[in-house]
Amino acid sequence: MKLSKFKFNLPQELIAAYPAQHRDESRLMVVHRNTGEIEHKIFKDMLQYFNEKDTFIFNDTYVFPARLYGNKEKTGAQIEVFLLRELNRELRLWDVLVDPARKIRIGNKLYFGADDSLVAEVIDNTTSRGRTLRFLYDGSHEEFKAILYDLGEMPIPGYLGRGATKLDSERYQTIYAKNEGAVIAPAAGLHFSRELMKRMEIKGCEFAFITAHSGLGNFRDIDVEDLTKHKMDSEQVIVGKDAVAIVNKAKDENRQICAIGTSVVRAIESAVTTGGHLKEYDGWTNKFIFPPYDFSVATSLITNFHLPLSVMLMQAAAFSGYDLMMEAYNRAIADKYRFGTYGHAMLIL
Repeated sequence: MKLSKFKFNLPQELIAAYPAQHRDESRLMVVHRNTGEIEHKIFKDMLQYFNEKDTFIFNDTYVFPARLYGNKEKTGAQIEVFLLRELNRELRLWDVLVDPARKIRIGNKLYFGADDSLVAEVIDNTTSRGRTLRFLYDGSHEEFKAILYDLGEMPIPGYLGRGATKLDSERYQTIYAKNEGAVIAPAAGLHFSRELMKRMEIKGCEFAFITAHSGLGNFRDIDVEDLTKHKMDSEQVIVGKDAVAIVNKAKDENRQICAIGTSVVRAIESAVTTGGHLKEYDGWTNKFIFPPYDFSVATSLITNFHLPLSVMLMQAAAFSGYDLMMEAYNRAIADKYRFGTYGHAMLIL
């Protein structure tokens, strides 16, 4: 499978810059793999395709406000710092990206906040843009994290073409988010409202929660035409015993198992036995899924409409089949569906 097969012309105006007014009222395209039929619905209509005991796997990662703006010592130059992950809690070490990277050297200090309330020192260069920062703060970890949250912005994707707003603090987060660690929201999950999940519960649907801390590797450009040569960045995945029990029971009873988002698909395909059952897992995965691929656990998938050449599009195409996915995308562009994190949704059955 070649990278160029996932290139298509996406008009800029079809990229959703803001979320829908109500989470569960975005448009929903339903794609039937067995017949090739494509239907057009509203997201909350998805419930009509599922029955009692059908199981949904959600990613309960919590997106933290990872984008900070600081000033370099002496020059005062503004530097964007993107927090990737905490490396050492006691030493306050963080793996970060900095922009513009060329201005930052080991030993430089960066000041954050209107009153320079937080200071960080660059102690290592990890990549061309990557750095290790040590935050110089003597208070408790809770106080330190509170300052980071106060100074940080939600890390909405750059392709939205705007800065983060107060609205993003709520809407760039699923309603069931719990375990902090992601810098990319699991977009498919953003469509679920409390009302819809209550209706699913009343219908007798089962919920399983796993954690997949999605990183910026999902947005990194693929620079090889042969997809077998692309290496994904590793992401942390936690699949606990409760999720394993719920999902394997559904599998054994031949129920539908719906993965909510490509992050869930990657996680469960990284935690599967040779017999096709889910197993407990606490570790990292760099699994890269693209067509053709045989899925072990999920029987259906809810995902958003993704940008050209993106790894999320490749995973979705692997699930639906390449030709059917491209047909669906052509239909979506003609019908003016919205793409991206805040865009519309697709249910693949």
